[in-house]
Amino acid sequence: MAGIRVFVRIRGRLCYNYNEREKSRGCSPRFQEIKVPLCFLTLEVGSTITKANAFTLEDGGFVHRAQGFAPTSVAAGDVRLGVQEAIADLEAHFGPLPPAHETFVNSSAAGGLRMTVHGLTYSMTARAAREAALGAGAIVKLVTAGALSAYDLDDIRALRPNIVLLAGGVDYGEKTVVLQNAEKLAGLRLSAPVIYAGNIAIRKHIQQIFAEAGMELLLADNVFPEVDVLNVEPLRQVIHEVFNRHIIHGPGMGHIAELTRWGILPTPGAVLRGAELFAEELGDCLVFDVGGATTDVHSVTDGSPEWAPRLVEPEPRAKRTVEGDLGVYVNARHIVELQHDPEWEARLADLEAIPTTERAKELTRWLCTQAVETGVRRHAGVVSDLYMPTGKKQIVKGKDLTAVKWVIGTGGALTRVEGGDVILRRVCTGPGKYLLPRPEVQILLDRDYRFSALGTLAQAYPQEVKETFRRWVAEELAESGRRPVSQLRAPRLR
Repeated sequence: MAGIRVFVRIRGRLCYNYNEREKSRGCSPRFQEIKVPLCFLTLEVGSTITKANAFTLEDGGFVHRAQGFAPTSVAAGDVRLGVQEAIADLEAHFGPLPPAHETFVNSSAAGGLRMTVHGLTYSMTARAAREAALGAGAIVKLVTAGALSAYDLDDIRALRPNIVLLAGGVDYGEKTVVLQNAEKLAGLRLSAPVIYAGNIAIRKHIQQIFAEAGMELLLADNVFPEVDVLNVEPLRQVIHEVFNRHIIHGPGMGHIAELTRWGILPTPGAVLRGAELFAEELGDCLVFDVGGATTDVHSVTDGSPEWAPRLVEPEPRAKRTVEGDLGVYVNARHIVELQHDPEWEARLADLEAIPTTERAKELTRWLCTQAVETGVRRHAGVVSDLYMPTGKKQIVKGKDLTAVKWVIGTGGALTRVEGGDVILRRVCTGPGKYLLPRPEVQILLDRDYRFSALGTLAQAYPQEVKETFRRWVAEELAESGRRPVSQLRAPRLR
């Protein structure tokens, strides 16, 4: 019996009681605290690859401990198989996960919600609604502006959307067209829920129309409550809730949902949330995620005072664009066709999903360069001249990236093939026809896929995620001999 101690886990720490010999002598109990870091597991169930990451929480920030990969097993009829293999791969490097670990999940395996968007004018409500959908787990398949036509209704039926979004009118503004559109959509008797994010003055009328049709209606704040005021976050939250309801119908996803108490976050939304927290802690940022099928571009910035007066349409602070035709494997041929380059078209025979030969790596680097340069031009603001009776006036449409301090590459193509930092540096040319990041920005490569994993953890631990980003950047700058993070840090939001 001598030397036996009783261990008790208290809030992630081990505390031990006095041993049996001390007890027999009538000694008073002695407790000694042994710090055991809290352990967290993040799972990303992607369309092709499932990733598992282990983190510990130490001194107010997350420490990345290990990573595991496995093919996503949708085709096998149960995504749990891929998740189990990814966890097994992780444990081969990390060791068995402790029983008390907490799990967070993000996923894009369901392919996103098919969504149709119907607003009053394209430049206002329809565009605002589209901005809200991106990053919330939805794929916009149709956008209409103004009164819905019979052809529009036929298109909606054919698309069989998972969500229908109805918007239109600033608060207490236009009513008639929005009400007519509501009646036409109700006449379709779709099984998909309808989200209303338009003029608040007609909410009760909208509710009555869809209640009489027996259709589910969800309400969100107006995406364009006033002229030049963009309000997308409440709508994103509602779309995310529908995403959670939808994704559990994927093969085995219902069981994965039971592993976490935080719900399943859309992977693009996780990356965007990570970018938002990074920007809060360290300054405005631009994040590229170049994949085999798509190139996603995320920016978190309000732009610069220099260009703000020339903007003709408001832009959200946090914006995401998805280029479904720019991928370095599935869509490699499309990138070559966009460039009209017969030399690289002939090199497509060297294409590999995971490049191993030097020729395959050269091809992937070139494809990645084209994807980044094309993607940022589509994302960034465009400067053009408008000729008025009083003379020429310069205007801007799109996102001003000139105030960005950090340009970050994440995902496999930019981080696992040498030269990702050079590719990102090429687009940092400053304002011209496009409002691009300035040459003095800092370049970072997210080799451990921090953004999606940490964006998922941020559901519960936003301050700890910000501290993790701060430490990561400090380490990167120290290793490269660049300026310390204290000189570049943005003021904390109050």
